[in-house]
Amino acid sequence: MTKTARSVVVVGAQWGDEGKGKIVDWLSARADVVVRFQGGHNAGHTLVIDGKVYKLRLIPSGILRPGKIAMIGNGVVVDPWALLAEINELRGQGVEITPRNLRIAENVPLVLPVHGAVDRAREAALGDKKLGTTGRGMGPAYEDKVARRAVRLVDLMQPEFLRTKIDALLTHHNATLRGFGAEEINADDLMAELAKIAPELLSYRAVVWQELQTARTRGAQVLFEGAQGTLLDVDHGTYPFVTSSNTIAAQAATGSGVGPGYLDYVLGITKAYTTRVGTGPFPTEQQNDVGELLGQRGHEFGTNTGRKRRCGWFDAVLVRQANAISGVTGMALTKLDVLDALPEIKICVAYELDGARIDHLPACQVAQTRVQPVYESLAGWQSDTAGIRDWNKLPPAAQAYVKRIEELCATPVSSVSTSPEREDTILLVDPFCHPGR
Repeated sequence: MTKTARSVVVVGAQWGDEGKGKIVDWLSARADVVVRFQGGHNAGHTLVIDGKVYKLRLIPSGILRPGKIAMIGNGVVVDPWALLAEINELRGQGVEITPRNLRIAENVPLVLPVHGAVDRAREAALGDKKLGTTGRGMGPAYEDKVARRAVRLVDLMQPEFLRTKIDALLTHHNATLRGFGAEEINADDLMAELAKIAPELLSYRAVVWQELQTARTRGAQVLFEGAQGTLLDVDHGTYPFVTSSNTIAAQAATGSGVGPGYLDYVLGITKAYTTRVGTGPFPTEQQNDVGELLGQRGHEFGTNTGRKRRCGWFDAVLVRQANAISGVTGMALTKLDVLDALPEIKICVAYELDGARIDHLPACQVAQTRVQPVYESLAGWQSDTAGIRDWNKLPPAAQAYVKRIEELCATPVSSVSTSPEREDTILLVDPFCHPGR
């Protein structure tokens, strides 16, 4: 087949944890460049390759493929110490990482120790009303970016200028820490810690937007890797129980420095059921034996935090909404095999709110807690689908389930994942061999 789409954007269509890491890794075999465009080390991907487990937080999944270039775009907030620890961890597993295959946008904002301290102090003060952040400083770091006081990677090149920025930053944040009765951050100590890591960190510095333009000119295949999910988007998610960045497909352009015309195909990663970490509305949550079974079979614990994920039935209303907002071209359905043991499977096809049937999740926080799911029941297949790589080998009931999801979400399924292993994927449409939009 002739390759027509030169770039593919991968986004999560639920609350994150949809299996993006595996799909991005699998697609990266067809790409030349893999770009991470938002989020920070609060979002994790677990990949299983030939039985070996890799945990990625900041570094794009393409780093595991020899000959690929991994880029961290300006839309990401980078904790320097977390990044260097991740590099060393992957090197210990035999992964080659050098400034030749890892490029970091010089204008990425840095996540500093003060950001984590403020994040944790705020959450502790909220008590039982906490938002459920990871406490790693993403929110305060993005706040600093918007408030124009962020320290960026390129600032490490000018120590005297860096000191003025650090002093201004700590004047702001230490006042907050004092107010919470938390320990303040010392500017001299922070400068000393940054000086230790600056040479290594700066070796990866790049003008990413320019390198992406060059890649496009030479006909390279580019894969844009998102973190978290559409329903955690700061604008379009279940606010305020969201992350601090935009997680939708449009952020691939803004968060890496390319125009929207650069983006050819949007792939929405969608779990065959629904999960959520932390607090916030979850209309189809199953706090019963079904939820426990899904959690156990799906190994639903966070890559980064180890927090147990809440589990429930597939919510077609939310996925259809997410697909529309991101302009999803095709869906990659993951973890189908987790449903193997169920005699009956339900799909949420609509909501009821105050007696009226509605076809979307309202933006009102109070209304979100009151919506009731309207379910449709399908027969389960109760046979083993783990590891199947051929559509025709799926049980008819499993095929019917996938087809019904396509209909309800108004988006074709381009692939089905049947295990965490890299190659256990049924390919229906290759995004890099598709004319796109």
